[in-house]
Amino acid sequence: MLLTVQRHCVTQWTLGPCTPQNADRQVDVLVISPSGRELRVPAFVDGTGAWRVRFSSGEPGRHAWRADAYEVALSECEGEIEVIDYEGDNPLYAHGPLGVSDDRRYLRHADGTPFLWLGDTWWMALCRRLHWPGEFARLTADRVAKGFSVIQLVAGLYPDMGAFDPRGDNEAGWPWERDWARLNPAWWDLADLRVEYLVSRGLVPCILGCWGYYLPWLGVERMKTHWRQIIARWGAYPVVWCLAGEGVMPWYLHKQTEQAEKDMAIQRAGWTEVGRYVQETDPWDRPVSIHPTRRGREQVEDDSVLDFEMLQTGHGDRASLPNTVRSVVEARAQEPTMPVINSEVCYEGIMESCREEVVRMMFWASILNGTCGHTYGANGIWQFNRPEARYGPSPHGYSWGDRPWEEAMALPGSAQLGMAKRLLERWQWWRIEPHPEWVEPRWSEDNFMLPYAAGIPGELRLVYLFSAMPAPVIRELEPGARYRAFLWDPSTGAEHDMGVAEGDADGSWAVPQIEIRRDWLLVLERA
Repeated sequence: MLLTVQRHCVTQWTLGPCTPQNADRQVDVLVISPSGRELRVPAFVDGTGAWRVRFSSGEPGRHAWRADAYEVALSECEGEIEVIDYEGDNPLYAHGPLGVSDDRRYLRHADGTPFLWLGDTWWMALCRRLHWPGEFARLTADRVAKGFSVIQLVAGLYPDMGAFDPRGDNEAGWPWERDWARLNPAWWDLADLRVEYLVSRGLVPCILGCWGYYLPWLGVERMKTHWRQIIARWGAYPVVWCLAGEGVMPWYLHKQTEQAEKDMAIQRAGWTEVGRYVQETDPWDRPVSIHPTRRGREQVEDDSVLDFEMLQTGHGDRASLPNTVRSVVEARAQEPTMPVINSEVCYEGIMESCREEVVRMMFWASILNGTCGHTYGANGIWQFNRPEARYGPSPHGYSWGDRPWEEAMALPGSAQLGMAKRLLERWQWWRIEPHPEWVEPRWSEDNFMLPYAAGIPGELRLVYLFSAMPAPVIRELEPGARYRAFLWDPSTGAEHDMGVAEGDADGSWAVPQIEIRRDWLLVLERA
C-alpha cells in the first residue's frame, strides 16, 4: 500500500478490525523516514471498530511503515507513504507545526517563521452546546476574520461540572463510558470533525486533556490512556498540548477541606508523570504546557515536562493588574527560560465586569512585560450559553453570567485584540523586550497604573499609557536618532501623528500634551 500526502498534512489509513479480544491492547505503527528517523505512532480504534492511524511529516520523500501489534491480527501490516511538497495556502501547513525558538522566548513554525499567539477560550467547544456544523463554523469564521491564531479547548472532561454532567456531552455521549472502564470511540469521532475544521481554517488547537480535578477520579493510568487517545487522534495535526486546566486545583466541593490538600499533592505528582508520558508517546514532539491556578511551573514537580509556561492571573477587573504584572515578570525571569503566555485573565463580561478597556489593559501589560502571546476569553463563549439553555450554576452554586455565546462573540474586546496583534506584526515582534527604564513615570509596586515600555533598541519603542495624565517623558533615546512618533488608539486602530521624537542632551523627549484622557499606545518608529 502506497499513500501520498503533502508536507505537514495528515493522512489516515486502516490497519484492520478491532475484535473484542484485542480491544484493550495497544497498537503502534513504526514509521522510518527517508533520513532514517524512526517514529512510533500510536493507533486508535474508531467508532466503526477499526484500527486506524494518522500520520504527517515535514520530511519529503518515501517513508516506510510497519505495524507493531503484539498478539493483534491486522489485515494491513506494512506500506509506504510518499510525502510531497505542499501546494496550498494554509499557514499551518505552509510553515509547519509549532515548536520553541532557539532562545526559548517565543513559539515558531517548523520553517522558523515566528508565531504570534492570540488565543480564544472555547473550553466546551467539543460538546453539543455549540451546534455542529453551522454554529461552530460561524464562530470560527469570526475569530479568523479578527486575527486569532489559537483556540483553547478541552478534550471532553470539562471545568465547572462533574463527570458525565448532561451539559457536557456531544451527540455520542462522553469521551469515556460512565464507569471509566473504556473510551467511547464514537465521542472521539465527532470531536475529530471540530478539531480538523479549526486546522483547516488556519487555527492552532491548544488541546487540554481535562480539568485538573479529574486526575484523582481517573487515576494516572487511565489518564495516560486518555492522553494516548488524544495523541493518536490529533497529534499528526499542527496542535499544541496542555496537560490539564488548573492542574492542581481540587474538586470545587473539596476546597477548604483536608481532602483538598491530598488531591493537590496527587495532582501535582500525577501531572508530572502524565507529562513525561506525553513526551515519550508523542512522536511529533508537539509543545507541551499546563494551564495553572497561577503559574504553570507551580503545577508540576519537574518543569522539564513543560515546553512553555501558561499563566492565569485573575478575573477581578482592574484589581487583577498587580498579579498579572508580577506573574509575567516572575515567569519570564525564571530559569530555565521558557516562552510565557497569559492564557487566562479577565474574561470580557465575566460577572458583569471586565469591559473592553480592561481586556486591552491586560493584553498590553502582559505583552510589554515579555509574554510571547496572549489568550482572550469572553464569558458566554467558554461555556457556550444559549438563550434557551443558560449554562447555569457551577458546582459551587453560582453562575459566572448568562450572556449567550452569540452576543459574547460580538463583544468589542475580541476585535480590539485582533487589531493589536496586527499592529505587532508590522514589526519583528519576537525581538521586542521589556524596557521599563525608557519611560518616566513608569509602573512600580507602588503604582501598577503608570506607563509600561518595551521595544527594540535603536528601532522601535512601545509605551502603553493607561491615561493621558501625566504626560510621560521618554528616556535614553540614542544620540542623533530620529523617531516617527504616533498615538495608536487601542479601541479603533486609528493613528494620530505626534511628529518627530528626538532626545535632548540627556536623551529625553517630553511627550506633547494628549488631549483625550484614555488609554493609548505611544509608538516611536526609527525614521
